[in-house]
Formats: sequence, C-alpha cells, structure tokens
Amino acid sequence: MTNSRRKFIASSAAIAAGAAASVAAPVSPAKSKTPLVHHVFFWLKNPGSVADRDRIIEGLKTLRKIEAIKELRIGVVASTEKRDVVDNSWAVSELMFFEDLAGQATYQDHPIHQKFIKDCSHLWDKVIVYDAIDV
Repeated sequence: MTNSRRKFIASSAAIAAGAAASVAAPVSPAKSKTPLVHHVFFWLKNPGSVADRDRIIEGLKTLRKIEAIKELRIGVVASTEKRDVVDNSWAVSELMFFEDLAGQATYQDHPIHQKFIKDCSHLWDKVIVYDAIDV
C-alpha cells in the first residue's frame, strides 16, 4: 500500500511539474523549442548531510555546459504545507528541457554527464527520472 502511494505521489509530482512548466511558458506544441522535459529526483545516502546535498548540486551545475540542454533548473525540497499528495522525501531535483529526443540521448552519453555520475553517484541512494514530451 505504501509503495503504491509513493508511486502515485511521485507520479503526481512529475505531472504537476510538467503542468507548471507548460503554464509558465505558454506556447503551442508545434512551436515549442523544448518539447522534452527530463525531471530527476535524488535521495541521499546520508539524508541529513548538507555537504553531500551541496556536492550533488555543484555536480549538476556542471551539466549546464552540455549544449543539448536548453534549460536546467536545480532545486531542493520546498517548505510547503504537508499534505498526503506531496512527496518531500527527496533531497535534490533537476529539471531539464531538450529540443527533442536526440538532444536528450546526446546528454545521456555526454562525457560531462558521465563524469557527474562517476563523481556523485556514491552520494545518492535512489534516483527517479520522469521524461515527458509536449502533446
């Protein structure tokens, strides 16, 4: 029951993020310059470690050098009202926008992304990725 609830909450968060992104920049899908949204959530091995959280954030900032990424947002859990539908169990998130699937594929194999994984993967316990395209 708890696992299904977590999946529902995580899915709801991703849908809400996608909806917020589309409202923030209203454009018709045919003219969208960033139709692929890549949202990643990280859970730390040491959840209370500010140093580990900051190291992942610094690593994520290096990804801005990858040309395929059109926009990159990095966030931490907001101190919003506690509700059943809000999942605040993660520590760091990244929200990326790509022009197309090819751009996202380029990012996945890019040496800077691979270096980020090599340098920071020992800091996280779990990662969940939500990819969406404009419709």
